[in-house]
Amino acid sequence: MNPVVVLAALLLFMTPAAFAHGDEDHGAPAPAVSKSVTPRAAAASEEFEVVAALEGKKLVLYLDRFASNEPVAGAKVEIEGGGLTGVVAETSPGVYTIDAAAMTPAKHPLTISIETADSADLLSATIDAAPPQAGVEHVHGWGEWVAWLGAGALALAAGVLLMMRRRKQGAK
Repeated sequence: MNPVVVLAALLLFMTPAAFAHGDEDHGAPAPAVSKSVTPRAAAASEEFEVVAALEGKKLVLYLDRFASNEPVAGAKVEIEGGGLTGVVAETSPGVYTIDAAAMTPAKHPLTISIETADSADLLSATIDAAPPQAGVEHVHGWGEWVAWLGAGALALAAGVLLMMRRRKQGAK
């Protein structure tokens, strides 16, 4: 079999391996996370479900019935945790707020007590009020460099063999 054909086939099949590494996406960068995303926590039981959102210096609780998803109006809601303690005020049906200026940027476990005319429940959730971390920068590993060096050495060897073959044919 002709060595040039074998070498060309090796080069053809080795080239894609030089580009295979780590499954990184080198396309367009991901869009930045919107600053309007607020820290949230959720908890649910058989009776109620609550979503707590930190909006500025206020903690807003959205309280619904678990089965029907209807807002729970007129409930007595108390919260404890994250530097917060006290009764949460209802601002609209199913929406309760409390001043959260004392909450520090960290993970906080919250205990939420809910009392209505027909039931009562105790829910717990964890809200992460820490600022988002910056993205991790891409670092090239040694395996990637080895693949590129191997492909380069193979291409160099192919070039040398091709030159030697041409010299032998020219000497005849």
